[in-house]
Amino acid sequence: MQIRDRVLYHQIHPLKLITDVSTAIGAAALFWRHHLGAGLALGFLPSIVVSAGLIRWADLERYRSSAFGRYVAGFMTRGVELARLVGLLPLWIGAWRQSSVAVAAGVAWILGCWFWGALRPTFFGRDGQ
Repeated sequence: MQIRDRVLYHQIHPLKLITDVSTAIGAAALFWRHHLGAGLALGFLPSIVVSAGLIRWADLERYRSSAFGRYVAGFMTRGVELARLVGLLPLWIGAWRQSSVAVAAGVAWILGCWFWGALRPTFFGRDGQ
């Protein structure tokens, strides 16, 4: 498996998903209490470490051949990955400002990025016919 494939498929490894979700929530809780440094550290460092380990050592072949793997292969571009990351801004800024609406908007944005592929007409053979 080439490195670009490893970078793509590590994103759907359960350890990566659990790490990203739990650290985003934990960082938001820290931002809510105005702990900027701790929030940034928790928000980024564990995800970076887990990503590096999975990309380097994990057997990701089973994720590539899974239904979820085929799903992300069909739409998860660098732009979608960037859009997911950008969704942390309203989530975390909203937490800093203690705005539940902004936090919810950030969560909705990130989930929307994950579900974007299912909304495309060509997904699962839906080509408009």
